[in-house]
Amino acid sequence: MLSYSRTVVRRTSLSKSWSYVKTISAPLYDNHSHTISTSSSSSSSPSLSIWRRKKELGKEGLIIAKELKRVQSSPVRLDRFMKSHVSRLLKSDLVSVLAEFQRQGLVFLSMKLYDVVRKEIWYRPDMFFYRDMLMMLARTKSVDEVKRVWEDLKKEEVHFDQHTFGDIIRAFLDSGLLSEAMVIYDEMRRAPDPPLSLPYRVIMKGLLPYPEMREKVKVDFLELFPDMIIYDPPEDMFEDYSSGQESECN
Repeated sequence: MLSYSRTVVRRTSLSKSWSYVKTISAPLYDNHSHTISTSSSSSSSPSLSIWRRKKELGKEGLIIAKELKRVQSSPVRLDRFMKSHVSRLLKSDLVSVLAEFQRQGLVFLSMKLYDVVRKEIWYRPDMFFYRDMLMMLARTKSVDEVKRVWEDLKKEEVHFDQHTFGDIIRAFLDSGLLSEAMVIYDEMRRAPDPPLSLPYRVIMKGLLPYPEMREKVKVDFLELFPDMIIYDPPEDMFEDYSSGQESECN
């Protein structure tokens, strides 16, 4: 009887000891696994450029945008408001207001905020920041502002990838800014990134109103991609595009 009791006690104590070990070990294991999952999660979700994120105009940004539009005709009041209110905007609000002005094609106010952004302590040269500015300036045919923005991005050594080059050039072509588009095209040709066929096709489609220039780009395309085929539209389609372009200019 005594022997049986001792055995039970010993087994019970061993059982308690084992459960104690398990209790201690479980949190250590959980902490370790949590650490691993956290680090892998952060590494698998790279930070997204602020200029690519969804830009929602909040209450503060809406008030600032409305007031800027109201005082823009008065240089003194505009300058005072820029210093007293715009300079204190949060980064997200400033970005959202700029995006809204770009959407509305408000060149003057967009350029004002463009200057503010580039002076902010958090500002870093960004391809998408300049892409959005150039696309808006192309839509509004603001050639002087385009030259200024282009000089700025060259000074900051901002480089576009091939797809972004294609989108920007197409925007200029759609607005009838052929010479500016071809300047950017020459930059694309000199870019260090390996050429891609799709941007060239996008550009050639935008060059339908300009058959001679399209032929030049076509030659470049076939030199880079000799195994690919380009389907040219009928000649009368070129004429339709050209006449449509001339009527828009007039």
